[in-house]
Amino acid sequence: MPKLCNPQSESGYRLMVWTFRLMDLFAKPDRHLDAFDLKKEMVVVDYGCGPGRYLRKAAQMVGPDGKVFAADVHPMAIDLVKRKIEKHRLTNVVPVLLDDQPATIAKQCADVVYALDMFHQVDDPVGFLADIHRIIKHEGVFYLEDGHQDRSQSLGKVRRSNHWRVIREHKRFIELRTRRD
Repeated sequence: MPKLCNPQSESGYRLMVWTFRLMDLFAKPDRHLDAFDLKKEMVVVDYGCGPGRYLRKAAQMVGPDGKVFAADVHPMAIDLVKRKIEKHRLTNVVPVLLDDQPATIAKQCADVVYALDMFHQVDDPVGFLADIHRIIKHEGVFYLEDGHQDRSQSLGKVRRSNHWRVIREHKRFIELRTRRD
């Protein structure tokens, strides 16, 4: 698997986590999942999960027979996810550290992949989009949030990858499906 981005420093990551905690006091971040049509028994990947802000709701939406992979490049993110799994008894959530080793998420296993507030940090967008293409089912859906970049930049990166077709542009995200020729 290609190195997609370099993890933040430990202090930078801690600051980000506290910023999210403060923001989450005023707005429920997991409300964004309502637009993703997650259903019972689905396999979902929260790619770039960070501290796991969306995991409880995703786990609830797919139910005990579904599965949520919480994937991130930062070891601190995975530690936080493991704590959240234990604290909330999220038996259907699997933490995945994304590194230079072969990917641990099986090929074409995911019904839905979402990547929220992280695409602007990806150093290798073509490699990132290829990895998502590898793990998503042919009929699967990929929800990609622009993050801190213009929509035109996101769409340009998606087009260069040659793996995706745009189904819908929403104010917060792009809905994509695979291009399997």
